Amino acid sequence: MKISPSVKTHYLRIPPYCFVDSSRKFNYSNGGANSVSRSCSFHQMKGRRLAISCNSNESRPISQQELEISPLSMELVPISSESHFDRVIAEAQHLDESVVILWMASWCRKCIFLKPKLEKLAADYHPRVRFYSVDVNSVPHKLVVRAEVTKMPTIQLWRDGKKQAEVIGGHHKAYLVVNEVREIIENEIS
Repeated sequence: MKISPSVKTHYLRIPPYCFVDSSRKFNYSNGGANSVSRSCSFHQMKGRRLAISCNSNESRPISQQELEISPLSMELVPISSESHFDRVIAEAQHLDESVVILWMASWCRKCIFLKPKLEKLAADYHPRVRFYSVDVNSVPHKLVVRAEVTKMPTIQLWRDGKKQAEVIGGHHKAYLVVNEVREIIENEIS
């Protein structure tokens, strides 16, 4: 494919608030009061997308901030105690945010395999949803019982100080578990 030198090209990762239509275009809106809407054609290139041409409802060039590449994955923040867990839930409730918690164990192979996939999912929803992990062997058993965790890995979505949904990931392939987690997040934040 030949790209004309007159067409500006930009490498960017499509943010989670964009949608891609069947004509291989994505539409982006920054959502603010002075919302800028863009439609860009792209082709995939080594895991990133190359925007070939962009149309905008205003004539200014795309700013560096708009082109900033968001992280491809984000480390799950470890919860180390019952009081830490309570602080995380209370802070999320105060900020009216959702929290996703991966309950895992260091000896659980499926947990270890699933964690990097959830770290990628965390990047997709950052900063709207916070992601944490709890190693059940390093927190009091009382906390595990309180959260009603019986199998691992268990992924729970908490909002308003209560568990809203959970996915138990031990019996499914990792991509199916991630899809279920994505679905419960979408149902909760929409």
